[in-house]
Amino acid sequence: MKRIGILLSGRGSNFQAIHRAVERGEVQAEIACVISNVPDAGGVAYAREKGLPVHALSSRGVPRAEFDQQVIQILNDAGVELVCLAGYMRLLSKDFIAAFAGRIVNIHPSLLPAFPGLHAQKQAFDAGVKVTGCTVHWVDEGLDTGPVIAQAEVAVQPDDTEDTLSARILEQEHKLYPATIQAILS
Repeated sequence: MKRIGILLSGRGSNFQAIHRAVERGEVQAEIACVISNVPDAGGVAYAREKGLPVHALSSRGVPRAEFDQQVIQILNDAGVELVCLAGYMRLLSKDFIAAFAGRIVNIHPSLLPAFPGLHAQKQAFDAGVKVTGCTVHWVDEGLDTGPVIAQAEVAVQPDDTEDTLSARILEQEHKLYPATIQAILS
């Protein structure tokens, strides 16, 4: 059974989707650890509720390289083979990328390379695109610049608001990310 590590900073909805897929046997892996740089993140509470190994470490005021070394150590100690970013709102250091080269994936709420970075749904909505979506990609040293693994399109409806569009993209993320993780692991 492959061992995956989840990094998150917020509510953890993509982490929860991955966890549910693991429980259903759709992702044949073990969640070896969950790490959050925000101790009171919603994803931390969910991980604790489910009895998963969780590490809540505040990154506030900690130099990036030092914080990343702590996370690398936890992932290595847990025997993690694939690192899955699930709303992890920190750029990873070069050392982190090197430690898990070719073994870090992320989900992003746009059809990369369009609309990288924060507020991708707002960027798409403001740009007036007719189609947006989500992307699972390999993580490299850039901001949402790693090679695309899989994408799902979401049509922008005439009556959409940023919130309704974001919600429909998130529904697709919850399907695409677990399926893509399983494809990578198999």
